[in-house]
Amino acid sequence: MNLTLDIGPLRSLVAVADCGGFHRAAAALHLTQSAVSQHVRRLEKTVGRPLVEKDGRGSRFTVAGEVLVAESRRVLEAHDAALRSLGVRVPVAELVFGSTEHGADDLLPAVGTALGGLHAGTLRFRLDRTTALNQAVDGGSLDAALLLGSASPAGHSAGRIPLVWVSGPQWTPGSVTSFVAFDEPCAIRRRAVQTLSSEGLRPHVAAESPHLAGVHAAVRAGLGVTLLPLIGEPPLGLVVRDDLPPVDPIDLEVRVRRGADPEIGRVAAAAVRRLVDDRALVAA
Repeated sequence: MNLTLDIGPLRSLVAVADCGGFHRAAAALHLTQSAVSQHVRRLEKTVGRPLVEKDGRGSRFTVAGEVLVAESRRVLEAHDAALRSLGVRVPVAELVFGSTEHGADDLLPAVGTALGGLHAGTLRFRLDRTTALNQAVDGGSLDAALLLGSASPAGHSAGRIPLVWVSGPQWTPGSVTSFVAFDEPCAIRRRAVQTLSSEGLRPHVAAESPHLAGVHAAVRAGLGVTLLPLIGEPPLGLVVRDDLPPVDPIDLEVRVRRGADPEIGRVAAAAVRRLVDDRALVAA
């Protein structure tokens, strides 16, 4: 009976824990998902008990799996330290961070700088809608994400961002307020419609798009006004509308996937919060 715990399978097991699943672990290790699964099965055969079990559409570690992950980290730390002492470069897993598109050109440099001081490996960003980002964090394909709104009690508050009405220079409001919106589900769309309706402005969705670029294009074309989270200047070709009812700011939050380093959320949220606060002081 083979009672050896090989380094390769141990690294795969830890990668499953750190990456939130077999698919991400395989990508991080440059292996096939089948190879990672075989590594885990080999470890299960060695220790004589299951290490991972089904959990809905995903998986989770058994008690034995959690114990072996913790022990594997110690083994790998000693193993990699030995390599580094001999001048061998040991690769570090990629960190994948998701973000809302709104204000990304201002927010992501701050997040990238902050996470670069925390994570020794490569950093990759994914921009998407909040709903999709939430699903990706839950599914483990993102390590963390900056989201609009407060989605989780375990999330890290990253401040609040103003919601501002913008339009093309030629647009004028009337008895029916033409409105450019994101596709549902969208919290900002709902808040915009509710605000306009409460003021008797009769909102009409004249155009909608799943992406920020499409919303910008429709507004520039004069199809209607829209409500945007804004921390800097309005997008090129658009103007801020002070003649429409004000809307309360929206929360920003950083969520971290299960199994990832919680310090990612704390550091990223702090960087965003500092930037948002600094912009608010300048605007005041």
